[in-house]
Amino acid sequence: MYKILTEPVNNLLYQQIALIGTESVGLEFSDKSIREIARVATEVNRSVENIGARRLHSVIERVMEEISFSAPEESGSKYDVDDKYIQERVSDLLE
Repeated sequence: MYKILTEPVNNLLYQQIALIGTESVGLEFSDKSIREIARVATEVNRSVENIGARRLHSVIERVMEEISFSAPEESGSKYDVDDKYIQERVSDLLE
């Protein structure tokens, strides 16, 4: 899952960065946050239903929900997404 999030040139995270960038908002994912997204996606696949890499979409959607909502009002700001933020946003997926 980590490779899927980092190796393709136009990976899912790059797409989110570009999308939020249209609102003049910066977005950066730490390596730990990327690993946490991959871990959560793998764990949810294991415990709920294994839908493979498509699970990354649902995890990233949950992570980006609050950022996307507030981005238009935060023009010029920057979000640094770390592993703690990921855990806060997706903890209910692991229950």
